[in-house]
Formats: sequence, structure tokens, C-alpha cells
Amino acid sequence: MTPVARSAIALAAAWFFGVGTGVNVTGARGGLDAGQSENARTADSGDLEVLELRPNFFMIAGAGGHIGVQVGDDGVVVVDTGSTAAAGAVVAAIKKITSRPIRYVINTSADPDHVGGNETVAKAGQSLFTSADFLGGAASILSAEKVLARMGAPTGQTSPFPVAAWPTETFDHPRKYMYLNGEGIEILHQPAAHTDGDVLVFFRRSDVVVAGDILDTTRFPVIDVAKGGTIQGEIAALNRLVELAIPSVPIVSREAGTLVIPGHGRVCDQLDALEYRDMVTIIRDRVRDLIKAGRTLDQIKAASPARGYTRRYGSDSGPWTTNNFVEAVYQSLVQDKP
Repeated sequence: MTPVARSAIALAAAWFFGVGTGVNVTGARGGLDAGQSENARTADSGDLEVLELRPNFFMIAGAGGHIGVQVGDDGVVVVDTGSTAAAGAVVAAIKKITSRPIRYVINTSADPDHVGGNETVAKAGQSLFTSADFLGGAASILSAEKVLARMGAPTGQTSPFPVAAWPTETFDHPRKYMYLNGEGIEILHQPAAHTDGDVLVFFRRSDVVVAGDILDTTRFPVIDVAKGGTIQGEIAALNRLVELAIPSVPIVSREAGTLVIPGHGRVCDQLDALEYRDMVTIIRDRVRDLIKAGRTLDQIKAASPARGYTRRYGSDSGPWTTNNFVEAVYQSLVQDKP
């Protein structure tokens, strides 16, 4: 039985019999349908969900965006850090997983629910580099260059984040890589997807991809046009994710294959990513056809191009509604027209 199966069975049994584990697990196919709460109660109580995906790889949920944690002889690599309010609880959860020092923080975007804990998590760690006095000995924070631009501030403006939370290492090319804890780690820049600073983080031996908000199984993808996001870039990023992941074939009855950690929602596999990609592509095509037919944005919204998917991914209220998604698709397609 795989570690995922053992963890899922143990946690499900604890929930069924009312055992106080401090972990909440729901969802089908052994996946984790993690709660999205970022309120003070969750952060203060340390009520985070920790799931062992591989013997050396964990996911922490309930702190904002999902967090990936790889452990090994070299230390700990953390992908995203959750919200500022939950940062202390995240550090405590990592210390329960391992006593080894946090060496690297990798950010998948500049969203507050993914980078809010950067300062606290990095300061709880220790740099690999003995000469890193400028870091104060803290763990390194790595991201695409555009993330630093979003987290910083132009001259005369105030940054939304403290300097200690800013990335200390950035890159502006398609692929950054490192080799830690006995495996290759690829950080793959996906320009103009959810934003202009998204990355996919692929742990090659663990066979885990941390996708950030490129994949969000709780809603339609957030295409932040104001921050460089586009529907074409989102589909390109999902295509890259589908190409990276391998399904459980030819023995489909096994609980196997590449695991994908989304920004929010349950743990996915390649077929989940494929289904999500197809959904986004179908809606893009519908909106594009309506634009070609000369329809206005209001007419396109009235035509319900997201029909068939709204019950699963849509919302009429909250920070990201179905209309927000359709409008973002429309705006990015119109911008791309010659």
C-alpha cells in the first residue's frame, strides 16, 4: 500500500470515529479537498492539514495557498508559504515533520496567500551559503523575476511586503534548476498565465509538481490581466503541466503516477490536470467565437460561455466569479488581436 493510501485511510478513519487529529480530509479518489480558510482562528489554532504524499514529501493546507515541503539530508525545500497570519503555524507544522533546517523557499507567484509567510518561514531557516551575511543567515527565497517586481515597490511607493519577505534569488529565463536532497528540482517559468510570474515546481524523483494558482480545482482559474495574466498563457501552462505529469498506465488500478499540488483544492493527477485544461480551452474557444461574431462583452456574458462547468467551478459572489473569469478571457483575447 502506498504512503498516500495509508495516510488517506488513517485520516479518514480518524474523521469517521471522531478521533481528534487536528487534520480534516475530504474529497474523492484519495485526494485532499483542503479548506480555503485564512482567518485568524485557523492560524491561531494551528489547524493545518498535513498530508504525506511521498516518504520525503508533504503538503500543508489551510494556511492560504497549498504548501509543498520536501525533506532530506540537505534540509528542507518549501514551495510557497501561505498567508502572513498563518506563518507561525506553518513553521510549527514543518518542525513537526522534520528537525532539519529550511534551506530554500520557492514562490509560485506573488499572491499574498502564497508569499505572505515568506519572512517568517525564511527566518526560521538557515542559508546553505556561509557567506550569506546579507540574508542574516535566513533561508534563500527563489522566484521568477516578475515576482520580485510585484513584491517590491517603485521609487516613492510603499511595498505591500517587508523587505525580508522579498525573493533573494530570481531568474528570468524558462528554466531554473537545483539538486537537493538527492533529486533534481526544476522551476519552470510560465509567463502570462495566472500572472506574469508563475512557475511550476517539479520534483523529479518524488514525481510531484507544485502548480500554484495555475491549477485551482475550487474555481475557474484566476486570470489576473492587470498583473500580466492571459488565457493563452494559462492554457500553455496547463499544457506544460499535462506534459510533465505521467498517469498510472498501463496498470490503471494502481494508485500511482505523478502527483500535482494545486494552488487550492484536492491533490490531482495528470488526468485531473488534463480535464481542467480541456475545460479552460473549451470556454476560451466559445468566447473567441463570440468575439469573431461581433458580440460585446455583455452579450458574451449573457451567452453563458462557461455553461456546463459553472456548477463545479463557478460562483456568483466572492472574489472570483464566473463573470470575472469570462471578462478576463475576453480582455486577454481582445488584447491579443493584431
